[in-house]
Amino acid sequence: MTNLAIYASGSGTNAANIIRYFKNHPEISVKVVLCNNPEAFVIERAKRLEIPCLVFPKGGLAETINILKEYEIDYIILAGFLLKVPKNILEAYRDRIINIHPALIPSQYGGKGMYGMHVHKAVIAAGEKESGITIHLVDEIYDHGENIFQIRCPVNVDDTPKDLADRIHCLEQLYFPRIIENYVLSSE
Repeated sequence: MTNLAIYASGSGTNAANIIRYFKNHPEISVKVVLCNNPEAFVIERAKRLEIPCLVFPKGGLAETINILKEYEIDYIILAGFLLKVPKNILEAYRDRIINIHPALIPSQYGGKGMYGMHVHKAVIAAGEKESGITIHLVDEIYDHGENIFQIRCPVNVDDTPKDLADRIHCLEQLYFPRIIENYVLSSE
């Protein structure tokens, strides 16, 4: 069995979707959710889905390597996780940390501070005709690692940031678990 850990900072809709997708999977299992925000709704979602969710203190991200070892984690999934992954975890999980970004990267819509509505507002303000999602491997630089999947969607002239966010979220829900599955199974 290949074991996944999900890191999340917010509401946890992508985390919950991934947990549900792999619930009865014969080869892949979500073992734990790790969260840096004690107020995040992902904690409640994980509890409802009967997956342990451990909240770590500010400045304690590097120490979560011990939790990963305890749960025998093979891959890390970042699902709305806003912190930069520290060197010790990057080295231990090289090419085994997968992130999703709500825009096409590389572009000016990635990097520190570019998450959630900030991205959608920037895309619309720039007059872009399309956006999409990027699923990529994580390296030392925010939103920089090798892209493993992208899909595009239109940005309509009358879109609000919420309209675009809703369209992007549908893509995330549809594709993120499947791309994780494909990447993990093809890497084993």
